[in-house]
Amino acid sequence: MASKIVKYFCLAAFYGFANHLPDSDLPFIGRAANAVRVALCRRIFKKAGKIATISKNVSFGKGFDVEMGDFSGLGRRCRIPNNTIIGRFVMMAPEVYVSGGNHRSSRTDIPMCLQGSEDTLPTVIGDDVWIGMRAIIVNGIKIGNGAILSAGCVVTKDIPEYSVVGGVPARVIKSRK
Repeated sequence: MASKIVKYFCLAAFYGFANHLPDSDLPFIGRAANAVRVALCRRIFKKAGKIATISKNVSFGKGFDVEMGDFSGLGRRCRIPNNTIIGRFVMMAPEVYVSGGNHRSSRTDIPMCLQGSEDTLPTVIGDDVWIGMRAIIVNGIKIGNGAILSAGCVVTKDIPEYSVVGGVPARVIKSRK
């Protein structure tokens, strides 16, 4: 019970205060602001390693089921759903968006907005992944270790390890191995 109260307190402190502090790239004060955001996220997330960077204006819902490996970073205005697993050494540029779910649409006799939501699958981002600015990743995707996602790509399928992908929808451009 007490740990849940602490999580909610830290969540309120993150969204109400820490998420609006100066960004991490400012000398001195940026480093302190990042330290505050990281300290709060360590108490919010399910698992949090040695987090390198959590920039300002990041959103992760409640975040209680977010897992983040060592030395990973979330760029400015990144949006990730609550059930995201982020590996080690992951670099997310600003404005990366991971979708959290989808509406049901199988029945045509009922409006889609009344059909409810599909179950949200976890999105898994492997180790040593670089995700470019404004990349969009639909929920339930698995991104393999060592992958590079270009800026602006829309990822709708699992990404193999050490692949470089880009485009809308994203396709493998080359392999890093």
